[in-house]
Amino acid sequence: MAKLLYRLGRFSFRKRKLVAAAWAAILVLLGIGALTLSGQLTNSVTIPGTESQRAIDQLEERFPQLPAGGGTARVVLAAPEGQTLADPAGRAAADQVVGALRSAPKVAVVADPFQTGAVSPDGRVAMAQVTYSVPGFELLPEDREALLATAEPGRAAGLQVEFGGDAAQGIPEVAATEGLGVAIAAVVLVITFGSLIAAGLPLLTALIGIGVGMAGITTASGFLDLNSNTPVLALMLGLAVGIDYALFIVSRHRHEIGIGRSPEQAAARAVGTAGSAVVFAGLTVIIALAGLTVVGIPFLGEMGIAAALTVAIAVLIALTLLPALLGFAGDRVNGSKIRVRRGKPGAVPFGERWARFVARRRVPVLLASIAGLAVLAIPAASMQLGLPDDSTAAPDSTQSKAYGLVSGSFGEGANGPLTVVVDAQGSGDRQAVIIGAAGRISTLPDVLAVTPPQPNQQGDTAILNVIPKSGPSSEQTEQLVADIRELSGQLGDGASLAVTGQTAANIDVSEKLADAMLPYLALIVGLAFILLMLVFRSLVVPIKATVGFLGSVAATFGAVVAVFQWGWLKDVLGVESTGPIMSMLPILLIGVLFGLAMDYQVFLVTRMREEHVHGAAPVDAMITGFRHGARVVVAAALIMVSVFAGFVLAADTLIQSIGFALAFGVAIDAFVVRMALVPAVMALLGKAAWWLPRGLDRVMPDVDVEGEKLTAILEESDVDADRKHAHAR
Repeated sequence: MAKLLYRLGRFSFRKRKLVAAAWAAILVLLGIGALTLSGQLTNSVTIPGTESQRAIDQLEERFPQLPAGGGTARVVLAAPEGQTLADPAGRAAADQVVGALRSAPKVAVVADPFQTGAVSPDGRVAMAQVTYSVPGFELLPEDREALLATAEPGRAAGLQVEFGGDAAQGIPEVAATEGLGVAIAAVVLVITFGSLIAAGLPLLTALIGIGVGMAGITTASGFLDLNSNTPVLALMLGLAVGIDYALFIVSRHRHEIGIGRSPEQAAARAVGTAGSAVVFAGLTVIIALAGLTVVGIPFLGEMGIAAALTVAIAVLIALTLLPALLGFAGDRVNGSKIRVRRGKPGAVPFGERWARFVARRRVPVLLASIAGLAVLAIPAASMQLGLPDDSTAAPDSTQSKAYGLVSGSFGEGANGPLTVVVDAQGSGDRQAVIIGAAGRISTLPDVLAVTPPQPNQQGDTAILNVIPKSGPSSEQTEQLVADIRELSGQLGDGASLAVTGQTAANIDVSEKLADAMLPYLALIVGLAFILLMLVFRSLVVPIKATVGFLGSVAATFGAVVAVFQWGWLKDVLGVESTGPIMSMLPILLIGVLFGLAMDYQVFLVTRMREEHVHGAAPVDAMITGFRHGARVVVAAALIMVSVFAGFVLAADTLIQSIGFALAFGVAIDAFVVRMALVPAVMALLGKAAWWLPRGLDRVMPDVDVEGEKLTAILEESDVDADRKHAHAR
């Protein structure tokens, strides 16, 4: 692989105009596709095969006149303090709002609150239920604008009008404040390289990669139903790995120039050596993300594939466009234009000082690292998974205000009613079975009210709505859904029932995601062990790496629970609402953090292995490898943390939680696991860290990630070229 990458780097350097033009053409073509072929992203989080989805399918078959699965909106109208909606002016304004709702685009049914009795006991608050003819994710921005515009006659008359439900939810957007992470990354690059040109190249290639990836995702949205968080995840990862991968290659390129190589040879060698590590690191991220397709959750698999393709683009750009740009930069990439304070000449680098300290205090450092990870992981035992609803919306949003009005006037459960479908098709006395089911449900704990059953034309199936006492994301409501479903086997006479609705669907999705987490974690851990065994030709190093990865994941889960579920430091971090952790977050975090953790493991430990293979004592090999790899790994980690942390400034809680989780996870993995735990374990184990059974050693392929064989082959062939270059200068 190293030879192939060497040739690719040399070709890209020599044919830089062609390579740059090819990438520019790809960017332009995908940009045109994004402008002309893009479609609507979806907020829908559904999983085929769940009971809630089967109930929706049953409704479509038995109640064809109803828009089963259509988007819903709760429109809450509140009279001013001291007044009621029974007042002539208030009633007239409310009727105008209901009339406007009926004429809004794609609205199928509007339940008039004065006809259904959805008016609070004090007469001050009313709730109109709106059902659309299409799913909520198919609503266009102009449809949502039309929905919100129906409030104008009510607000003009002094009423408070607020909107909840999935039809009122917009698509999460990336705010300009999230560019702060890129700015910090630029500062880190300038400090690392001391050159604007060298610092600018990783930023430029990362931005081009993001442009290609995001344009591709936007174009694909015209042909696929993509989740609205897909571009956010791709943007996060594309920026972070795009900058990091270019950083590794540019750093190696500058090193080669510094020892006298020509720019062409330096670029080719950098791609052949550091590029090999970039390919392996990129593959680990890609495989981890693509592995999301095996957990059986379509929308999560689509997110993983989109993010994996964005990472693949970042790898390709680092291997082709970057050496082309290095060709345009020439010798200037190694010129220091910015004065950066360095250590005194001859001073021992901090990385070496730290490695020697860890080697002397290996046991205390190891115990302190493990204890720190264990303490951080404690809150993870209380993790509650769920999907976001109006209760987790920003406090000043219309969704949050609607949720508060409904909760105060009708109870929290009115924000998430359950739809129960009673199938009495195989029963003798269908009406008795349906009435009996409603009666049994009404006696269950946490049931506030049960509406009268509404049978279909054949009279063999009925719908009834159940209003829980507790909120949609509460454990009590989750238990109520389970209790109702248990009744299905107790109705007798061939009858059954199923529970659906947005609340039940969210519970089903969360349960499916939770069940998939451990199998996916096992897949990732197994993959990590095999890949690291191939790279480092050791059994102990992969075990240490995977255990460290599990520690990073557990600590990150604990921090996420403490901030986004318990509310610790939420004001400091700008988190406006707390609640259950987004169901998809743990699996996403496992996949992404695995790939990034393996990046740092490869870049840090490969040099240790190289020193060990060349005969250095185990502790000396650890110190030398750490000295060479620590600076680049620290810079890469700071860049990733900066990029991810920028997303904590987003307005959407889900994006905030993903950004925080990735930033915290990378920081813990890089600065606790890789910078402390890894050197401590390597020093403690000594030569045993590199043990591998002879039989296994013979059958395993040699992937040569560090490019040692390439270096040996090129050593003689480069001598003449370097002499000619030196003579020409």
